[in-house]
Amino acid sequence: MPNIKVIIPAYNEEESIPLVINDIPSIVNEIIVVSNNSTDNTEINAKKAGATVLVEKQKGYGYACLKGMTYIAEQETQPDIVVFLDGDYSDYPEELTKLVAPIINKNIDFVLGSRVKELREQGSMTTPQIFGNWLATNLMRLFFSSTFTDLGPFRAIKYDKLLGLKMEDKTYGWTVEMQLKVLKQKLRYKEIPVNYRNRIGVSKVSGTVKGAIFAGVKILTWIFKYSFK
Repeated sequence: MPNIKVIIPAYNEEESIPLVINDIPSIVNEIIVVSNNSTDNTEINAKKAGATVLVEKQKGYGYACLKGMTYIAEQETQPDIVVFLDGDYSDYPEELTKLVAPIINKNIDFVLGSRVKELREQGSMTTPQIFGNWLATNLMRLFFSSTFTDLGPFRAIKYDKLLGLKMEDKTYGWTVEMQLKVLKQKLRYKEIPVNYRNRIGVSKVSGTVKGAIFAGVKILTWIFKYSFK
C-alpha cells in the first residue's frame, strides 16, 4: 500500500474532530490536524483521538493547509498521496478509500470528492455555496474545458504533483487554486461522487455574510487570473 497522509485544517472543531479522525480508514499512515488558532479543545481532542496536531496562528484555510505541507516536507519519509478534508464532519472520512483508489489503480494524479445533489443531506450546503460552485465550475468549463462540477474540500493528490502545483493561497481560494493549477498543468484528474451531511457547528465561510462574500471574490479572482495567463 502507498504511504498516505491526511491534512485536516480545523478551527474550533472540538466536538467533530474526534469523529472525523475515528472514521478515517486504517490505510492512512498519519493524520495531521492543523489547528487554525482554535480557542476550544480541538487540539486536545485531536491528540486524544491519535492525530498529530500542529498549530497555525495565522487565520486562513490556506495557511493551515500550507502548515501541514511544511510539516510533511520536513519528514524523513515522504508520502505517496496526500488527502485533504474538513474537520467539521460534513465529509464522510470512510470514503477516503474511494478517493485514493483511482490514484493507486489507474495512475490518476488528482481526485476530487464531488458533493452531488443526490448524495447531499438537505441543508448541508447553503444557497451561496451552491451558486458559487455552479458559477466557478462553469467558468472553469468555459475557460479551461474543465469537467469539474464542485470545489469540494475532500480531495486526494499525488504528493509529487502537489509539490509541483506550488500552492500559495492563504485563505478562501485554496481549493479553486489547486483545481486551476491541475488544469493548467494538464494533470490527470477525476471526480468521485461523495456523500455530504450537515456539519457540526457553524461554517466559518458560508455561515457568515462576510465569509461568503470574501470566498466568492477570492474564487473569481483566481479564475480570471488564470484565464489570462
